[in-house]
Amino acid sequence: MIQPLRWAGLCLLALASLSASAHDRGRAENAPLVIGHRGGATGYLPDHTLENYALGIAMGADYVEPDLVSTKDGHLIARHEPNLIATTNVASLPQFASRKRTAIIDGAAEEGFFASDFTLAEIKTLRAIQPLADRDASFNGQFEIPTLEEVIAFVKRKSAEEGRRIGIYPETKHPTYHRSLGLPLEDKLLAILSRAGWNHRSAPVIIQSFETANLKYLRSKSSVRLVQLVDANDVNADGSLDFTKPYDKPYDWVVSGRAGLFKDLLTPAGLAEVKTYADGIGPWKVYLISSACKTVAAGGGCADTNGDGLVDERDRKLLAPSDIVANAHKLGLMVHPYTFRSEQKRLASDYKGSPAIEYLAFYELGVDGVFADFADDAFAARAMFLLKNDPNYARCLVNGRGCVNSRD
Repeated sequence: MIQPLRWAGLCLLALASLSASAHDRGRAENAPLVIGHRGGATGYLPDHTLENYALGIAMGADYVEPDLVSTKDGHLIARHEPNLIATTNVASLPQFASRKRTAIIDGAAEEGFFASDFTLAEIKTLRAIQPLADRDASFNGQFEIPTLEEVIAFVKRKSAEEGRRIGIYPETKHPTYHRSLGLPLEDKLLAILSRAGWNHRSAPVIIQSFETANLKYLRSKSSVRLVQLVDANDVNADGSLDFTKPYDKPYDWVVSGRAGLFKDLLTPAGLAEVKTYADGIGPWKVYLISSACKTVAAGGGCADTNGDGLVDERDRKLLAPSDIVANAHKLGLMVHPYTFRSEQKRLASDYKGSPAIEYLAFYELGVDGVFADFADDAFAARAMFLLKNDPNYARCLVNGRGCVNSRD
């Protein structure tokens, strides 16, 4: 059972972040989307659970993100990775101790418990846990692992209850790996969307992937909107990006022998290629606004400049924005950067400990949406941005009318 007082506190937090009526939670035309990363309440609750999606939606998320992996019997479930060890209580269950093994995913060895070794019935005996040690773990072991069908049914119900359009933003996780297991994700995903009536261009669905080949395959089979994700390994001291394997390039490029790095997808030529099969890009946010060490330590990393005994984002300073957003928009591509987190240690010094300042910097840059662990902060900052930049938004709030969005 969920702890009633703690759940009530989170519900009050959600309500406090919202406008007076459900209609006021709508977006003004062309306003950036609030995309609930792994649900949108990921800063508060375990990832990819219906409870997380519920709170994320209450906090203002327009879309929720189910990362998709396959079970042994071919069901698509919402988990961040095929390896369940960090996001479920599987390691504590003696009946599954013998399932622990090492698997090679995208060329890297991982030890743990893998969804493809479990039937859906077995997955339903597991419970979600908080994967980040610095976040609240008090809800560990309380929430089930949902299937994609359950997520869709839930989102449809919440859309009706809220009186606004809420969508799903599924990610096909490690599609080459799943295909090698004989458990390809793409056709199953499209079949589920078809049964839900959501396999079409105007559906509240955007599919994302870090690989390119499966997006091209999906484009050949469906008109659903697609987004190319773009990754890297780390940010160097000078603000340039590090492309250490396996975060150097899409894994289907590794398999096919294609040269290049993730960053090549964001050059003008790369964006033109993406435009042939996708509707947008989802870059790691540092591609758009990076940061450098305020002071470089002897070892080459950042020095502890604020004297707190830690080295984190607070010891970095922002660099000038890149031209990626402008270049993508010239081609009609959406830009949805990831991942925005509200903890102060994850905010560069220029943001002064305020997630709102970070969101506003990206909203002003012109992004079309943001992947947020804390949908309440993304929603509040968007309202600030709209009140400043869109007189129609302020007018519809004053008049008590819904602020609708036609872009989506």
